[in-house]
Amino acid sequence: MSEHMTPDASVLLHERRGSWHKLTLNRPDRLNSFNAEMHEALAQALQEIVSDRHARAVLLTGAGRAFCAGQDLGERAVAPDGAPPDLGESLRTRYNPMLRTLFDMPIPTVCAVNGVAAGAGANLALTCDLVLAARSAKFIQAFCNLGLVPDSGGTWLLPRLVGSARARALMLLGEPVSAAEAAEWGMIYRCTADDELQTEAEALVENLAQGPTLGYRLTKRALRESMAHSFEQQLETEAALQTEAGRSADYAEGVAAFGEKRRPVFRGE
Repeated sequence: MSEHMTPDASVLLHERRGSWHKLTLNRPDRLNSFNAEMHEALAQALQEIVSDRHARAVLLTGAGRAFCAGQDLGERAVAPDGAPPDLGESLRTRYNPMLRTLFDMPIPTVCAVNGVAAGAGANLALTCDLVLAARSAKFIQAFCNLGLVPDSGGTWLLPRLVGSARARALMLLGEPVSAAEAAEWGMIYRCTADDELQTEAEALVENLAQGPTLGYRLTKRALRESMAHSFEQQLETEAALQTEAGRSADYAEGVAAFGEKRRPVFRGE
């Protein structure tokens, strides 16, 4: 196990473990809230993973008692006699490019929510493919408490995960959702015991890292494109993607393993 250097290794721990990467938000004294350094570190780490042709899965988590409390408001204070900050520009230059990279990641992404996930921190977690949360964790759309609009993809993600009625309530009321409720509502994949979260998450990522990586990438693409497709369009998308998957070495290995009654050894190609 080795730590991969980032612009500021103190705010983001980046480890490569064989064929998968682990990213740990590391500002525990500030509940892992985003400052400029952590934005830069996470954005660079995600780009490096995309460029790593041997990477086959990613795990994102937080250090300490929180996953991520969203934006560090200490960087966004409004001076009584000063001009208000341009929060939209901050989204366009920092949050949005980072979230696009995570959403479009060609390999499976797993988030282990170890504590509170609030505001942009909640939506960062929900951008991942699979989300596990410790039983003590909570998800809070905290924007309304500041007079702001939910961002970081929340207005797109939440209605698709929990339905329009619950998404509206969560965003207008800012009420916390427990990990157990989040799992029950379909917001996340699984709620785990606090002391089992990291073990379960790492086992899940290890399993994904041994899977058919090309097949995973094509599956993610099919799911993403389905959001804007009619049923007929999606049938054709599935046919096109299945053509590509069926030509892969992993498909040949999967069929051979099935016939030989053994576990397939996928190469991710």
